[in-house]
Amino acid sequence: MTIRRLDIGPRMSQAVITDTTVYLAGQVCKDPAGDVTGQTAAVLKQIDDLLARAGTSKEKILTATIYLADIGRFADMNKAWDAWVSGANPPARTTLEASLAAPDYLVEIAVIAAR
Repeated sequence: MTIRRLDIGPRMSQAVITDTTVYLAGQVCKDPAGDVTGQTAAVLKQIDDLLARAGTSKEKILTATIYLADIGRFADMNKAWDAWVSGANPPARTTLEASLAAPDYLVEIAVIAAR
């Protein structure tokens, strides 16, 4: 099996790619100013970009895990998600409330996709 990594850092890679699967690290907004809808849209754009670099797309996402700093913002996050997700190919999805790595982060999303 071939393994390739994207955006390798000292602790983690942003993506790990095998022959058949792409694993993305949890993505947070690079510029976390703004509300959860805006941050979610920005994170989804980052996911699109990483998936494209890995040779796949959102249509092939198998599962998504969404972490919200405040589960009360669930509907606001879904505004961006619903505008983005492939209606014909929605992934399995879990949404949780969690303390994120920094107080400015309102949403973090991790996905696994087929290639």
